[in-house]
Amino acid sequence: MKSRYTVMPSPLGTVTIQANDQGLLGIWFETCTTKPDSLGDRDDQFPVLSLTRTQLDEYFSGLRNEFNLPLAATGTEFQTQVWHALTTIPYGETWSYQDLANAIGNPKAVRAVGLANGKNPISIVVPCHRVIGKSGKLIGYAGGVERKQRLLALEQGTPLK
Repeated sequence: MKSRYTVMPSPLGTVTIQANDQGLLGIWFETCTTKPDSLGDRDDQFPVLSLTRTQLDEYFSGLRNEFNLPLAATGTEFQTQVWHALTTIPYGETWSYQDLANAIGNPKAVRAVGLANGKNPISIVVPCHRVIGKSGKLIGYAGGVERKQRLLALEQGTPLK
């Protein structure tokens, strides 16, 4: 299936968005190492990409706290289970990796959950930034810990500049 992409500015740097006819495949900041080498054709008017840009702009402006987008990321069965669980973390809240492992019914899979979380290709919309260390420390984020901190602050009411 043919994939398409667009690029948009954000208060946290340039964001690349990829989709196909089934839905959103990925959202990456420029420093993300998980972005695929091939993104398909650039198509700034592709409907899923346009809708994603609009919803991200609303999120960054503090006007949106929930996304309504078709998701089509591919991964292992375990990864997709973890990614789905990520979408249940409420806006403005954080979970530990243990909380996430518990949510998928596999409390001993904390390390595997952490690895799956790190492979999440749809940052922000599938909110892997809401997962923190058991001690409350901000650890691990493919977009950089500083961005993670700013996203969490946004969700606590601090506007992005």
